Parts: sequence; C-alpha cells; structure tokens
Amino acid sequence: MSVLKKYKNAESVAQDLKILDLERKIAFEKIQHLKEDYLENLKPVNWMHSGITRVGKVVGIYLIKKMLREKRTKKS
Repeated sequence: MSVLKKYKNAESVAQDLKILDLERKIAFEKIQHLKEDYLENLKPVNWMHSGITRVGKVVGIYLIKKMLREKRTKKS
C-alpha cells in the first residue's frame, strides 16, 4: 500500500528522484554481487572441495566408530 507524496517544489522532486536512482543502483550492484557469488559456487573446483570435505568427515566418523568397536571387543 503506497501513500502518494505531495511535493511543494521541483527541488524536492529532484532530490527524491536522485535518492530513488541511488537506491536502484545499489540494488543493481547487490544483484550483480549475488550473481558473481552464485557463479563462483557453481565452479567444479568448489564442488570437488565440498565433496572431499564431506567424504573426509564420513570417513573420519567411520574410523572413530571402528576404533571404538575394537576397544569394546578387546575389553570383553
């Protein structure tokens, strides 16, 4: 819901137009930055790094569980 603004002179209209233009430029730059981040995240190198990290975590958890099982069987 927008409220119509009443202007008293041309200077206030010009000032609001400048403000809106700057806000538009800022929004455009934010979108450009998001686009660059998105494209960077889609590079295969980043996918490989993420995959290797996850595999490393799974293997680490597996090895820890295996070591704990071996300690339990040795105690018994």
